[in-house]
Amino acid sequence: MIPINLPNFDIKVKREGGRTQIHDFLRRRFVTLTPEEWVRQHFTHYLVEHLGYPAGLMANEVKVSVGGVARRCDTVVYAKAGGFPLMIIEYKAPEVAITQQVFQQIAAYNSVLRAPYLVVSNGVRHYCMHMDYAAQRVEYLPAVPRHEELVLE
Repeated sequence: MIPINLPNFDIKVKREGGRTQIHDFLRRRFVTLTPEEWVRQHFTHYLVEHLGYPAGLMANEVKVSVGGVARRCDTVVYAKAGGFPLMIIEYKAPEVAITQQVFQQIAAYNSVLRAPYLVVSNGVRHYCMHMDYAAQRVEYLPAVPRHEELVLE
């Protein structure tokens, strides 16, 4: 696959029906390996193995209704207390540029979920934002914070 800017992990892949599949440890099953899925698996492992995010508080492909249209958030991290969405993560394939349209996409998901943290990554570039709803401003963070550093709103 395409080189990305995330640490390696113990990758489990298999071939089935002429397709390469990768094991998604959050969904506990093999899924079709696409460039975007390659980024998702690396990023979720990075969160758990390097930044201390509990896998039990994370979910991939979370359904949400945006303006009456069914959509899916790539990954959602939930708060331990209360179970509300704490972080939404949107992935793109490494060759896909992170544009204003990608930020608008995650903002649309967040209009429903109102998570305090938003992350966009194509595996090469990662953007993390903290939403300060009280002050009505967005703070761009230099990196994705460790789990224990997250500020609960």
